[in-house]
Amino acid sequence: MARDINRAICLFITEEWIDPFLANGGTQVGFADNHNILESTVRKIKNNPNYRIPVETLFKICHERGISMSDFFKKLMEKFPEFEIS
Repeated sequence: MARDINRAICLFITEEWIDPFLANGGTQVGFADNHNILESTVRKIKNNPNYRIPVETLFKICHERGISMSDFFKKLMEKFPEFEIS
């Protein structure tokens, strides 16, 4: 389960934030700089299906986007309801 939720987090970040940033002419380096993370981390999020994103990295991304971690997980659960804990 842990790997699956990590993959869902990375897919959400990729599909909702990284890909639109790139589609609007941004670069992976630009996304990294705007979110206080390394470009290598952006590559891991996008391309490594086994990447286990650290909480600190997720916090940095959420902070730079102006959303709380709880709001992030609400959005994640809307996109991937199969991970909702009941």
